[in-house]
Amino acid sequence: MNSPDHPVPSQGPRVFLDYDQTALDAAYNQAVYAPHAGNVRKRFLLESEAVRARIGQPLRVAYGPIDIEKVDIYKTSTINAPIFMFIHGGAWHRGSAKGNAFAAEMFVNAGVHFIVPDFTHVLEAADSLRTMVDQVRRAVVWVYKNAATFGGDAERIYLCGHSSGAHLAGCTLTTDWPAYGAPMNIIKAGLCCSGMYELYPVSLSARREYVKFDAAMIEQLSAIRHIDKIAAPLTLAYGTLETPEFQRQTPEFFAAVQKAGKPVKLIVGQEYNHHEIKETLANPYGLLGSAALEMMGIALGPL
Repeated sequence: MNSPDHPVPSQGPRVFLDYDQTALDAAYNQAVYAPHAGNVRKRFLLESEAVRARIGQPLRVAYGPIDIEKVDIYKTSTINAPIFMFIHGGAWHRGSAKGNAFAAEMFVNAGVHFIVPDFTHVLEAADSLRTMVDQVRRAVVWVYKNAATFGGDAERIYLCGHSSGAHLAGCTLTTDWPAYGAPMNIIKAGLCCSGMYELYPVSLSARREYVKFDAAMIEQLSAIRHIDKIAAPLTLAYGTLETPEFQRQTPEFFAAVQKAGKPVKLIVGQEYNHHEIKETLANPYGLLGSAALEMMGIALGPL
């Protein structure tokens, strides 16, 4: 399970699979396998500022009663346009809608509304990850019910998440939507990149120091355990330079979804690490950008 470029020796008692505690902690810590992660995160902030300078500030609207519960809507000029919702990552404890506008320009230019919701960070969440998942679900429902107010097509909502955002997206794609007053096909397709779909091994890692894992939450919020509720075609992606666990979880989820007879595609980004693969969402010919446009049925001409 160790990367040949960044070996983390397993020498102590096994905690999960062939990991000892040190190796498992490293396998859920992007900084060990991508030491320039801080630089790339700063680049996302700079790129997001540059995008806003070119296409303007988003429409910021509340989807819930507390201050953080707002969505940033980057509107395209096309009327009744499809809607692409991006769920940002940040190990559940950092990140913002403002800092994840880096791909907005590509979608707006392609005739798609680009929406990023804000949600509570896990350290401030009253009920740990449950709060965050509920917020993302409610943001999707708000967009569905209010799409016409910003020129969106409620019948063409697509969801994407990266890293911990892919975990939240996976939980959202396995939602019992009638309980939220929405149809089961509210989301037409999903793109999950570099995510976690089974929380048990995560709960054994150092992330347990700031996430209040319990057995019920692990059961409820592990998407791989609720594949029967998936009602949309999925595209799953990861990079070959990610940590061992982020390389393991995506193919495992893909195999389980495929075995269940659900439509699913797997994209393997050769020589991309956890953060670099996210940047490809802003390029219509990039790994994630082209996959996103394809799942929405938007065809681009040759370069």
